[in-house]
Amino acid sequence: MNSICTGLLALLFLASGAQSAVTLSSLFSDHMVLQREATVPIWGQASPDETVTVSFADQTVSTTADADGKWRAELKPLEASPSPRSMVVQAGDSKVTVTDVLVGEVWVGSGQSNMAGRISSYVKNDETLAAAAGKALYPGIRLMQGGPKPMWSEATPQTVPQFSALHFAFGERLQRDLKVPVGLIVGAVGGTPSGSWIPPETYADSGKCKADVAAFTKNYDHGAAIRVYEAKLAVWEKQAAVAKTKGATPNGRKPAPPVEPGQSSRGGQIGGLYQRYIEPVAGYRIRGVLWDQGEAGSGVVGIGQHTMMSELIRGWRDAWGQGEFPFLFVQKPSGGGSAFSNDNPITRNGDPFVATLPDIARIGSGEPRFLYVRLMHDNPNSWMVPASDLGSGIHPTNKWGYGNRAAEVALSQVYRTGVQAYGPTYTSHKVDGRQVVISFEHVGQGLTVAHADKLHGFAIAGTSGDWHWAEARIDGDTVVAWSDNVPEPTRVRYAWCQNRQWANLFNKDGLPAIVFEAGE
Repeated sequence: MNSICTGLLALLFLASGAQSAVTLSSLFSDHMVLQREATVPIWGQASPDETVTVSFADQTVSTTADADGKWRAELKPLEASPSPRSMVVQAGDSKVTVTDVLVGEVWVGSGQSNMAGRISSYVKNDETLAAAAGKALYPGIRLMQGGPKPMWSEATPQTVPQFSALHFAFGERLQRDLKVPVGLIVGAVGGTPSGSWIPPETYADSGKCKADVAAFTKNYDHGAAIRVYEAKLAVWEKQAAVAKTKGATPNGRKPAPPVEPGQSSRGGQIGGLYQRYIEPVAGYRIRGVLWDQGEAGSGVVGIGQHTMMSELIRGWRDAWGQGEFPFLFVQKPSGGGSAFSNDNPITRNGDPFVATLPDIARIGSGEPRFLYVRLMHDNPNSWMVPASDLGSGIHPTNKWGYGNRAAEVALSQVYRTGVQAYGPTYTSHKVDGRQVVISFEHVGQGLTVAHADKLHGFAIAGTSGDWHWAEARIDGDTVVAWSDNVPEPTRVRYAWCQNRQWANLFNKDGLPAIVFEAGE
């Protein structure tokens, strides 16, 4: 009997010892970068009610694990440091040491393929990126791939080629200019809509999303959508049967049945990718987010990209619990306009200038581009990365240019270094007889015309609503526009099109004017 009791006591002792081992979230691993100049939360597991101490730099803080063994401590704001140091976490006799810890700037990168695309896929067509990626080591840059068990790694010849080309170019520029360590976290998947990246609870409680769905539903006929689907399916099945007799595969995907408003049009769970790639890192102290997505839209029937992205930004900020952190996003569609100069590595892939204006009635809408301008204006501490002059295509090859432009926006708007990041941006206008006088901010060294002897790209309309190309001239920090076809102008726009190679207003810093439409 005594031997049985002794054995049981030994087992209980071993079990107790196993439970008392303190652990850290995998986010806090060797080679990590902690965010400077802000309180830094650290968390993990220990035995219930056990005291846990965290020691780093000249700080030691203590906390107590809750009834489930979860603990969380906060370090006071830290100064940037490129010197590797160790963090020690201890509970009773159990101790964890994290080595090679730096302090600097931490940014999350997310979105679809233009963020997910790896350096190894782009270096053949991006010589500047290839030169940067070919460096033996970046001791001041650390990398993390988001996912269920994220961990930090050094930026080495082995890890860099497998990392996001866009986010690395962004971080390399920040590290070069700020001269502090930079930690880069990426969670991105190609071909994905923004609805896959919104926190599910944010979507479920969103009044804005519900309002969009309600408005869409008023004019939505699900029965008609079913009939259209059935007709497309019949055609596809007929083609598939013919292809099968020839031993071939049918062209295109099999049509999918329509779903109700408010549901995913892509078949996946709304917020599923957020849960997989972002939720595991939410709460790790960061400076901000760089987002590149838009080609796939919201992916939710009845909800536009502007609404979904506004709620995504709000939901991510709620999840992190650190206020309105900076949220940068790349303007879509990619490229589509000429560059001030193609000699600059950032803008070398800009489209050629086209001097002939297209038929104004056939150029299509500029709303897809302007959506991102509105997104910036409607969400505090959010900034668009202008992209019209950076090179076109679904997957632009100049990731160095896109990453550096994004870094310039961060340097300008987040770090306030004085870098000029934006071209002329509409602020207001006034009608003066037959003329419209347009005022701009971000004029930099002054407004200028590129590639021609006069301005192209302005259009005005009157009470009839018909748009006409306008003559335009620069007058100080304003542009004066007019048309003989519009004696009483009421509205004005610039570069209102998907492809705007003919739009040629820049500032003398070499940055293109931003698309706009204004007026009654």
